[in-house]
Parts: sequence; C-alpha cells; structure tokens
Amino acid sequence: MLDGLRLDDVRGFVFDIDGTLLHRGPDGRGRPQPGAVEVLERVRASGRPLVLFTNASHVVAEAIARGLREDGLPVADEEVLTPIDSATTYLRRRHPGVATLLFASDQVKRQMALAGVRAAEREQAGVVFVAHLDEVELPALERAARAVAAGARLYTGSYAPGYAGAHGMIFSRGAMITAAIAKVTGARPRVLGKPSRAAVAEVSSRLGVTAAELAVIGDDLGMDIALGRLGGSRTVLVRSGISGAIELERIPERRRPDAIVAGIADVLEKL
Repeated sequence: MLDGLRLDDVRGFVFDIDGTLLHRGPDGRGRPQPGAVEVLERVRASGRPLVLFTNASHVVAEAIARGLREDGLPVADEEVLTPIDSATTYLRRRHPGVATLLFASDQVKRQMALAGVRAAEREQAGVVFVAHLDEVELPALERAARAVAAGARLYTGSYAPGYAGAHGMIFSRGAMITAAIAKVTGARPRVLGKPSRAAVAEVSSRLGVTAAELAVIGDDLGMDIALGRLGGSRTVLVRSGISGAIELERIPERRRPDAIVAGIADVLEKL
C-alpha cells in the first residue's frame, strides 16, 4: 500500500532493526529479512544517508553494528543509533556536569562517562537515567526513587513494554525499572529514545538532514511511526514485526503511518 507515497525525493532514511530489517531466531542471532540488504544498498547508491535506530540499550551502537555485520546485514558503526546516543547528547546539553545515576551496563556507563556524562558517586543524583540492565538491586532503586522525590529528573531510553522477539514480545527490563521508580515517586519519566524529540534531534544531526526531509520505516506503530510523526517525517509501517496484527482502521488518524507494506522488500520500487 505504497500508492501515492514518494520516497525518491526523501533526503535521508531511518530504519528500525528488529522486526523490520531482520528477525532473531531462538539462538538470538539475527536473520536479515528478504530485501533488507538490497534496500540499504540502493539507498547508499543513491547518495542519501541512512541510519538504523534501535531502542536496544544494553550495549553501545558500535557493538550492535558489529553484531549486525556478523548476521549478514552490512552496516557501518556510524549508521547505528541507540537511545544511549540521544540520551548522552541530551544530558550533556540540558544537564551539563550534573551527577547522574545510571541504570545501565558497565559498557554503556563507560561510553557515557567518556562523552561527558558525570556519574553520581556518593552524592545525591540530580538526574536518573534508565537504560537496559539485566539485574538491579532494591537499594539502588530506592536511592533513585529518593533522588527523584527530592527533585531529580527521571529519564529512560524507552518506556515501551517490549519489542518483537523469536517467540513473541520480549519485555523491556528498562521499562520495568523505570516503572518501579515512577510508581513510588509519582514522577512521569521522559523518554530519550524512540519516540522523543531528543531522538528526532539526534537523527537529524547524524544525517545532516531536517526531520521533515526524512523517511522513517519500522514495524512498531508506537515507536517507529510515532518517531516519524513527531518529526514531521514520512512514515512506512512494515507488517513483519510487532504491529503486524494491528487493525489500522481502529487507530486514530494522527497516529497512522503514511503507508503500509508487508515486508521491507516492498519499498525497493519506491527508492
């Protein structure tokens, strides 16, 4: 259902990964979807920039890019973005030098520290940021809750329930941690990944293209399509992932994509 939608005049592309360009098997390895490699190659051949924006925040973007290449999806390190990238930029600009309590892997903490985000040690945190963390201790949650109750801002990479996996939805542990802090403090967490204005700004900066000149292509109505609509981009919903069974007629018009396709290969003819 791409009738009437033009992509040949788009100046940059944002693709989701899981459920859009590849599916992960029970072993956790990604399997590129039919047409995924060809779509990326055709966009590059046209001279237009692209980025793959995933809401995964367990590792840094370079590690994700390396894994994608191993799985057969040819992408450069600089062609991958995560909420860690948009959050780092946002925190440096809006909260420079503020002690930040991070719920993140050691790898992510190191990258954010190197980029200038100051981790809270013994002092009271002025900011709490939640990425993905496999395990969390209750004293750490309580420390974060007390900081937020005292005025610290609560940010999260994603507040979506989860994402498409080999056997259905994989629940977001970052959302679970964020929800625990929000529940006891009454705070409303602000998302810095998809969908958010911080993410829109990060994509535009990386590609050197205004959001209105972009096309956002993904399988999640609440993250990918919402990101595109937030920035005024053209949007394409791919039914190969988490939103495959959604009846769009029941979705408010303001949340609908500009076009719908069964799989990523269907956009080739429009590039």
